[in-house]
Amino acid sequence: MNKQIVKIAIVAFLAIPMLLFANQKPTKAPDFKLKNHDGKEVKLADYKGKIVVLEWINQECPFVKYHYEKKSTMKELAARFKDKKVVWLAIDSTNHQKTEKNKKYAEKNKILHPILDDRLGKIGKAYKATNTPHIFITDANGNIAYNGAIDNAPLGKVPKDKELVNYVDKALKELTSGKAVSVAKTKPYGCTVKYRKKK
Repeated sequence: MNKQIVKIAIVAFLAIPMLLFANQKPTKAPDFKLKNHDGKEVKLADYKGKIVVLEWINQECPFVKYHYEKKSTMKELAARFKDKKVVWLAIDSTNHQKTEKNKKYAEKNKILHPILDDRLGKIGKAYKATNTPHIFITDANGNIAYNGAIDNAPLGKVPKDKELVNYVDKALKELTSGKAVSVAKTKPYGCTVKYRKKK
């Protein structure tokens, strides 16, 4: 095998992941219907044509508390992109959580977006949500455009020799500018989702 053939083989091998990615079909966001902390029914289908942020939340989790009590990460992002056809929905799949507790938490921390009751865990499992916080962003076509962490700094601790990156802010800026999300998947951090145990 001469050098030219070797070069062609290497180029072809390196191109495989790109081709696979290019041909990869977008993942449709599972539809759902849940009640918010005010008892009102919320359907994902009602936001057709809009960008929707789905944030898995558990008010007992230190990682969630950091973003709502020490910082205002989620609230600020929701407010900043509200006028750009972006809807923010928090989903609580914690098996022992109560709607009334979420209502009080929302009032105490001035959370304006809904906290949806998924204590049965059906929607969380449909999305394969693993952590709180775990963020999914659906684009205007109803496809999952981003899946992962809110940022790269658990509890505000930025990795050594790295700069703070808010993945959700970055993804929303790209989507609202008509661009594809450059970082579509990251590893979520935080507490594990406390799903109901099977009997």
